[in-house]
Amino acid sequence: MNVLAWIVLGLIAGAIAKAIYPGAQGGGLLSTMVLGIVGAFIGGAVVSLLTTGTLSLAGASLSIPGVIVAVLGAIIAIFLYYQFSRRAY
Repeated sequence: MNVLAWIVLGLIAGAIAKAIYPGAQGGGLLSTMVLGIVGAFIGGAVVSLLTTGTLSLAGASLSIPGVIVAVLGAIIAIFLYYQFSRRAY
């Protein structure tokens, strides 16, 4: 998949994931795009693990199922970010 398709997929998936996930997520256009691209890789790896039984780094494609997988991966990425960046009071 070319760079432009990754950018479009990242923007779409990141924006949908930020809209679905509760709470306010900061960041602008670039962080939304990076979130969507990271989500595409996380979602692709999870789908690869569930379908083949082996963990491999696979990215989602720019299609309806690919966007759904990328959104789910981006939601997982937001959740993990907030779990690891929490401060102990």
